[in-house]
Formats: sequence, structure tokens, C-alpha cells
Amino acid sequence: MMKMMKVEVESRKLIKPLTSTPSHLRNYKISLIDELNPSMHVVRILFYPSSVAGEKLRPIIINLEESLARILPLFYPLAGRYIKENHLVDCNDQGVEFSEATVDCDLLAVTRGGGAPAERLNHLLPIDICAADEPTDPILAVRINRFRCGGVAIGVCVSHRISDSACLGIFLAAWKDAATGGGGSDVIKPDFNSHEFFPSENLPPLHFGVSRTRDTSVICERFMFDKEAISVLRDIYNAAASTTLEGGRPPSRVVVVSAVLTQALLRADMAKKGGVPSAALIAQAINVRERTVPPVSKHAWGTWVSLSYLEYSAEETRLNLLENSDFPGLVRKMRETTVQGVKDCPRILSEREFGRWVLVDSYFEAAKKATNPNYKVIWITDWSKFGEYELDFGFGKPVWVSLTDVPLKDMFVLMNNKDNDGIEAWVYLHESDMPFFKHEYHRVLGTLLTTVT
Repeated sequence: MMKMMKVEVESRKLIKPLTSTPSHLRNYKISLIDELNPSMHVVRILFYPSSVAGEKLRPIIINLEESLARILPLFYPLAGRYIKENHLVDCNDQGVEFSEATVDCDLLAVTRGGGAPAERLNHLLPIDICAADEPTDPILAVRINRFRCGGVAIGVCVSHRISDSACLGIFLAAWKDAATGGGGSDVIKPDFNSHEFFPSENLPPLHFGVSRTRDTSVICERFMFDKEAISVLRDIYNAAASTTLEGGRPPSRVVVVSAVLTQALLRADMAKKGGVPSAALIAQAINVRERTVPPVSKHAWGTWVSLSYLEYSAEETRLNLLENSDFPGLVRKMRETTVQGVKDCPRILSEREFGRWVLVDSYFEAAKKATNPNYKVIWITDWSKFGEYELDFGFGKPVWVSLTDVPLKDMFVLMNNKDNDGIEAWVYLHESDMPFFKHEYHRVLGTLLTTVT
């Protein structure tokens, strides 16, 4: 077991945009969709091995500061502060928090064996994940963590009030280009116009139990799916599909992993309730950028996520997922709902009433069901396609890209692995649910993997 790692912050400063934000851009209004996000940050930690000698590390860090200042004029709201009473960002150029810290262990102690526990990784973030939405909270914060061996971890927090995970990917790619001279003439320029499509209605955030006083009862475990396991899961589906004449393209690694996790959680929920099944709502996130008509830019800032929903009554949950363990059927239905969600994207902007239902009202309904003890609402989001293992800031490419402890329960976040052929599933559950889930996960996956061997 990894010993408690000690992280000591050595410096903290504010990085301001190289050029001042024009007065006509001073107030950045958030969108209706952004208003609903819980008060927290979207986070990422990128781990780099000790490929840079100690004396060469300082110039790289200085370059990171300077390149950050150079791109902030394009990402100007990130240097401002959120004014929640007015539902806008005061783009006052107050700055991005940039800190440096030392860690009293080797990087390998954190990354090996599936990585350190998620709650330990929190210490590598520049600020607390829930330190958001107050006037003193930075919208963007960065921490350079230096390990005893010379390795480095870059911890990044960006406010969920104005950003989704794709936004963080956009920013990191732009920062990398600025730091290394990459990108050429193809400079990443974000679009900050989401409020023009769905203006703010001064709604309060959906709570989801998130607060600055952390709920430690929500815990995280990681589950690795390598390419061999994913291949077997696809083969199981393909064999079932061939007998029903479905055919077509094999299911994605994301959907087969999601189906395993979903089946395990619903079985765990029933076991915890003494054999009583719950109605289920499976909500899968879809990035709508470049899928709308007219198309939202791939560099559009803000929350541009819809949810596809697969719903089961309690009896359907019992029959289809628990007694018959119909894994191929669950894969098919989860796939069908996401395909339909993608097909619906062109209507989001061209039919505003439909767009509001997809992006806002259906989200409200799902969140309400999540408070119903007779429902199990499962939130699934795919963050495996942001190319973060290609982010070389001067340290080489990362050996691991991680999340941390996130205070949202019944959520699966699917991350890429370094070889781009597997999935690292971050599972966030109430601490009382996790033992049941782990038991059912190993039972479900073990049964599936032995089916074809």
C-alpha cells in the first residue's frame, strides 16, 4: 500500500493575459446549459517521467508560464472571475492561478499498479475540486508538481460553471501548441458564444450533493479493461448479433465497457436491497459539437453535451439484466440510444424547443429521478477521445492521465489508456454501494470472459 504522500506548495502566482481583454468583452454571459452544472471544477492530472535533467526543468516551467500568458487573450474568460449573482464572468484579467509544489515520493509510486487511490490524487490539484463559483475562486488553476525522482505531474482545474470536459481538452491542446511551437498556422481559437443560442435564465445549479464541504461518502475505484478483454466482449455481442441477423459494425469499446459496468451496478443495487430491483435510467453523455445544424464549432466553449436515455422499469431490470443477464441485449439498446441521440443533434439548434428539451429539460427530469429511492440513475461519460496522451509540454508524452476524487455518485467516467486500445473506468459510488459493486463487477466480467474461452 502506498504511504501517505506529502505535497508541499513552494510558490503560487497569478498569470495574466499578455494583452488586456477589450472592454467590449469584459462581461462573458454563461448559457442556460452552463447554469445547471454543479459548483465544481473539471479536472485532469498529466504524469510525465523524469526525462528532463534538474537544471533543464526550470526553463520548461518558465516557458509554460509565458506560453500560458500568450494564449490567455484567446481564452480570456479563464483569467476572470465568476459573479454568480449576475450569472456572468467578469473578464477582469485577474489571472490564472499557477503554483509549483514538491512531492516527497517518486512518480512511479503514484502511477504503478493502476495508480494511487483517487483521494490521494486530490493533493496534486492546484485548488480543491469544489472551490468554484465564488468571486475569489480562479476559473482556471494549474499546478506543476515535481517528484523526488524528477518526474512531473501537471494538475489542472477549470470551472464547470463555464466549461465541460471537452473545453479542458481544447485548452490543453492550445497550451501545448503555444508551449512547443506546434499547431503552425492552425491556431486553436475557442468560440465563446454559447449564450447566444441558449441565453441564461438565472436558474440555480443542479445540486447533486456537491458543496465546498466535501461529502467523503462518495468514493472512487478504477477498473481496467485491456484490449483482450474488450475484444472478448465485442465477440460476445457479435456472436449474438449474427444469430439475430443484426450484423453491422462492431460495438465501440466504450459501449461494451459501459454495459458491463451498468449490469454490475444494477445487480449490486438489487443485492443491497435484498433482492428488490430498481427502475433504471441510464444516461449517456454525447458531445454535440460539429453535430448540430448549423454546426457548433469543435472549439465551442461552454457545456455542449446532450444525454441519451435508456429506461427500464423495475420488472424489466429484473428480467432483462439480472435474471437473464442479457449482456448483448444491453449493449444493443445502449448503442441504439446513443445512435439516436447523435441523429437528434441536427435538430438541437434548428428546433429550439426540441433543443431545450434535449439539453436542459430532460436533464432536469433525470436529476429528479436520481433523488427517487426507487430509481437507479447511472451517469456515463466518455472522456477517452481528447488525445491527452499526445500532450508534450516539453517533458515528453505523459505516461498516465488521471482524474481525482469527484463528489458525484453513480457515475462512470471512461478514460483512454496510454496505448489507445483499452479503457480505464473511473467509478464513483456511495461507499456503502462499492463493496456490492466490486463483487458483482468481478462476477459479471468473469462470467463473460469465460464464456468464449
